[in-house]
Amino acid sequence: MQKKNFSILPIFLVVFIDLLGIGVVIPILGPLFLGNELLSESYTFSARTILLGFLIASYSIAQFFGSPILGALSDKYGRKKVLFLSLPGTFLGYLLFGVALLQQNLLLLFVSRIIGGFSGGNLSIVMSSIADLSDEKSKAKNFGLVGMAFGLGFIFGPFIGGKLADPTLVSWFNYATPLWFAAILSLFNMLMVANYFKETSTTRLDTKISMLTGFRNIQKAFTIKNLRVIFIIVFLITLGFNFFTQFFQVLLIEKFSFNQSDIGNLFAFVGIWIAFSQGVLTRVLSKKFSPKQILPFSILFLAISLPLLLLPSKLFYLYAANAVIAIFAGLTFPNYTAIVSGLSAKDSQGEILGINQSIQAIGIAIPPIVAGFIVSIHLYLPIIVSAALMFIAWLVFVMFFKEKEKEVFHEV
Repeated sequence: MQKKNFSILPIFLVVFIDLLGIGVVIPILGPLFLGNELLSESYTFSARTILLGFLIASYSIAQFFGSPILGALSDKYGRKKVLFLSLPGTFLGYLLFGVALLQQNLLLLFVSRIIGGFSGGNLSIVMSSIADLSDEKSKAKNFGLVGMAFGLGFIFGPFIGGKLADPTLVSWFNYATPLWFAAILSLFNMLMVANYFKETSTTRLDTKISMLTGFRNIQKAFTIKNLRVIFIIVFLITLGFNFFTQFFQVLLIEKFSFNQSDIGNLFAFVGIWIAFSQGVLTRVLSKKFSPKQILPFSILFLAISLPLLLLPSKLFYLYAANAVIAIFAGLTFPNYTAIVSGLSAKDSQGEILGINQSIQAIGIAIPPIVAGFIVSIHLYLPIIVSAALMFIAWLVFVMFFKEKEKEVFHEV
């Protein structure tokens, strides 16, 4: 057990560095498309939000293809090797993103996010490594620990990104500066994986791999009896939560006149509460309650708390509402991941968590495309849709979810 606990620390650091890089990009996307740094004044508000939606979606669509492929490859060749080989794509994605901003090249911007998204599918490898090192009792708290790394990445990432993109702080800072920082972080992560990340998989599976694996995973996710209901719940939660997160910046800019630095501050604040919820609350509660006992409450209160964002007219209430949302989101995510992992056999963790990532990638890809259209109708519509989908996820969980006997799920 000591060896397992020791092995989780490098995984924690890899996730933290990866999410730190992702986080620095967050504060610049909204201001970039709603301002005139990238798009000319001739673009309408509706055109800007639609383009922003498609850019955000392009990352997740690429991740939809990348996650199952990288997850299956890690089952076949080992977690460490495939994770290391995926990181140069992350570096290239950030580098091209920065170049696209300097050249005001919209097409190159999309290319950079597609490359970064495919490489970002390596999250399925990280989740598989945690599953490799966990038993039934420790899965929720270990996934919570990785969730804490997510939270910490989103504390420091958006805060740093917002500041690096603010020319009022340093004259040569611009929207591309956070991308150079993220590219350097990705190189550092390669060194971390090469030197400290230990191989966690003791078995090898010769799983069939193709670019269509993501589509097969979607079909499989909704046909495997043992996992069908939880995957539907995961999809609804991801769909709902991303209607909120992906276009929250537009609300902040239009209603509260936030700039990139202000957005970074708020997201950093949210990250603090996510880190606390996943790294502390989840670990404490997992000692007394199972994920099945926690989720009915966390999903419901997450659905109820989202409409609080429609009420604040002062910054204090805005921050308070986001803290509540972050706490219940932080409790929800590691616990449903623990259930997905727990319902599959140990030798198929890479594939099953790859399927889980495919579900989440689609759940992340759809909202920005839809929200890009509906936010131009009313700023509050994405949040209303978010709360409704989260409530439906809660209904499905309490009405239909039942734990069943494990089966082994993989293609050989």
